[in-house]
Amino acid sequence: MTGPLDLRVLVLLLAGAFTGYVAYRHPAVGTAVLVSVGVVTLLYLLLGSGQSGGPPPP
Repeated sequence: MTGPLDLRVLVLLLAGAFTGYVAYRHPAVGTAVLVSVGVVTLLYLLLGSGQSGGPPPP
């Protein structure tokens, strides 16, 4: 893995752990696992792969 990917993985893990802890401490927020998976998935989609998203080259 390269530098930016390592940072992305660290951010995803920290965000998932933090939201899981908050959801665990406050059950009204939601199920800890569901909230953690949702946040990690959203951040993964927002961070993307670093590409422009255009069509693939011919």
